[in-house]
Amino acid sequence: MATEVLTTADGKAKTALSRRHAAAWFASRNGDAPAIEVGVAKPPLRPARPDRPELLDPRDVPKRKPGSPAGRIALLHAVAHIELNAVDLHWDLLARFGHVPMPMGFYDDWVKAADEESKHFNLVCGCLEELDSHYGALPAHAGMWRAAEDTADDFMGRLAVVPMVLEARGLDVTPGMIKVFRNAKADSAVAALETIYSEEVAHVAYGSKWFHFLCGREDCDPKEVFHALVRKYFHGALKPPFNEEKRAEAGIPPDFYWPLADEVPARNRGSA
Repeated sequence: MATEVLTTADGKAKTALSRRHAAAWFASRNGDAPAIEVGVAKPPLRPARPDRPELLDPRDVPKRKPGSPAGRIALLHAVAHIELNAVDLHWDLLARFGHVPMPMGFYDDWVKAADEESKHFNLVCGCLEELDSHYGALPAHAGMWRAAEDTADDFMGRLAVVPMVLEARGLDVTPGMIKVFRNAKADSAVAALETIYSEEVAHVAYGSKWFHFLCGREDCDPKEVFHALVRKYFHGALKPPFNEEKRAEAGIPPDFYWPLADEVPARNRGSA
């Protein structure tokens, strides 16, 4: 099921399949359908992608001011791209590390996350269409899948870098995006981003929960392992300001991320 999602190129088709598989999984788990066995698969190193958007080096993606209509379209397009990548990241986690014995709750969490990311992609696509645009109309960031490739053989590294760093970053920046669209009286975009913001907390929490589970199983210190894995796989320092409240809600305390941040004078950390 996961590999079928990963090998589907079109964004709308990928997310529709993702949601159907999630519904089937939970019907099975609730006893409303036959049990679905957790097997093993050989997912592709990179998921199938549509012909558009054109994928560019991050330095080559045009910068647009979010206060302009074109800038708001570009911001929504970037969010749609992130959400579609997140769909693949969650299904890839299930397929790539299916050989590792895990409790059934692990599969429940990440199928639910993949389902919600699919919903998020479609919400943002709807906002783009309201603005006479669509996903694929603009170039996008080519580096989104790099963390997945770098951690293709490291289960704990994947959990550390994807949900606990990349998705946690979404908790930091989404409130500012909501403000941009609220100022523009773009109600549909505000509603979509508020949904994303509320549900992403749980996705980060899934990463933290299962990272700590693996550390406990291997009798190692989660904070030390997290620091080592982020330094190994994440390219660059973590950038404040941090949404400390939502990160704490997701199970990531400040001593996990502040030591990995850009140097900030101690007197400024409280306000950050």
